[in-house]
Amino acid sequence: MSRETIAEQSKVKDAKLFIDGEYVESLSGQTFDTLNPATNLKLASVAKGNEADAKRAIESAQRTFESGIWSRMPIEQRSAVLCKMSDLIMDRVDELGFLETLDVGKPVKESRGFDIPRAAQNFRFFAEMAKYMVHEHYDKHNIMSYAKYAPAGVTSLIIPWNLPFMQLTWKASAALASGNTVVIKPASYTPLSAVMLGEIANKAGLPPGVLNIITGPGSTVGTAMTNHKHVRRISFVGESNTGKTVMKNASENLIPVSLELGGKSANIVFEDADLDEAVKGSIDAIYRNQGEICLAGSRLLVQESIYDQFLDKFTEAVRNIQVGEPTNENTDMGALVSKSHLETVDQYVQIGLSEGAKLAYGGKRVAGLKNGNFYEPTVLYDVDNKMRVAQEEIFGPVPVVIPFKTEEDAIRIANDSIYGLAGVVWTNDLRRGQRVSSEVNAGLLWINCWYIRDLRTPFGGAKASGIGREGGRHSFEFYTEAKTVTMKL
Repeated sequence: MSRETIAEQSKVKDAKLFIDGEYVESLSGQTFDTLNPATNLKLASVAKGNEADAKRAIESAQRTFESGIWSRMPIEQRSAVLCKMSDLIMDRVDELGFLETLDVGKPVKESRGFDIPRAAQNFRFFAEMAKYMVHEHYDKHNIMSYAKYAPAGVTSLIIPWNLPFMQLTWKASAALASGNTVVIKPASYTPLSAVMLGEIANKAGLPPGVLNIITGPGSTVGTAMTNHKHVRRISFVGESNTGKTVMKNASENLIPVSLELGGKSANIVFEDADLDEAVKGSIDAIYRNQGEICLAGSRLLVQESIYDQFLDKFTEAVRNIQVGEPTNENTDMGALVSKSHLETVDQYVQIGLSEGAKLAYGGKRVAGLKNGNFYEPTVLYDVDNKMRVAQEEIFGPVPVVIPFKTEEDAIRIANDSIYGLAGVVWTNDLRRGQRVSSEVNAGLLWINCWYIRDLRTPFGGAKASGIGREGGRHSFEFYTEAKTVTMKL
């Protein structure tokens, strides 16, 4: 690390819980350390919340919700507060982006250039959209019926470690715009940017108790946030098995859940695709954020007639990926989030090789960067879709390249997975693109692009990739309770 980077890292503040508009210690007084993935050195001490801390945050959120100070505030005023939060995020884009990079290990050009600006956009989008939601109204035989959409109440938001600030704002902005109060649990690996949202909320004029942040283990904090009687909505992003646990906990009090879970998405390249465009897009689809992204095109299906040509071009592009210090503006790929995750990714590569996959590039830690969790961008090819590396989510910079013969073959392979989050189709035949996107069982499909999002559209997965949809009106439908009022005229 440069001297400048070390100096900036030394300014990182310890993190406390944020309850009822104030930063407080955990009731136990315990803390845990968050580490810089690029060095495995301590970044900050973080308050270690427990079940009792989660309960006091939920109770604060419930009192605030019942007071009506936020839930009954005119939408124009709520919108103005959330737009102010958006502005304040952009005022601190450099600071937040740098902090996100230190905590997650991702390249700073992604944090500053995409993640934090998108976080600000989330707040502004839902704040503005809330003002223009159209409500239903029907007349029939001198009877008028209309639907009201009321805030649901206390909302638990459980956020993953891979895109912490962007994911947090995606959930919180919609829940707050709907008039709810929220309790947030960021991932223990990456809590720092989430905790900063408390400062931003206070400065924007969000009433105390509307937004609460509890750091700590999922086994205590997460459990309390998913089975408490006052919680009326749960939105969770994370691993599929953990999602099952969240759903079981929520069933105790019949709490509606939105689950965004794992993925093993098929990235399908047909022989008529623009190869240069497909290579560039496929590189982005698996190596962005070190492959630590649920939407990654981790199964790379390539038609046999262009298989060798595509693989050569793809591998050559991988060789040019700059892996290095995440705070360096020239870095394309940073560090994996933890030592244990690095070991998991490497174990999967070894499993793939033992299953018969071939290694085109990578497959080991980066030489010269062994203090951090740096892994080479890796390419496994001649993979059979039945192999574990093709069926299980690696969540790292490791695509598995699978040949296919026909369009029907590609669809069959794509659907041969427990997951159904996303998919990509590369073809110059738009009829084929439409056919394949209709047949692949996934919640999001891209044709000749990847990771482009219109926030008005539904986001979510099928099968083991989740339950429910958020985005645009779908978010407002989830975070509200619909009530029908019928009146005789």
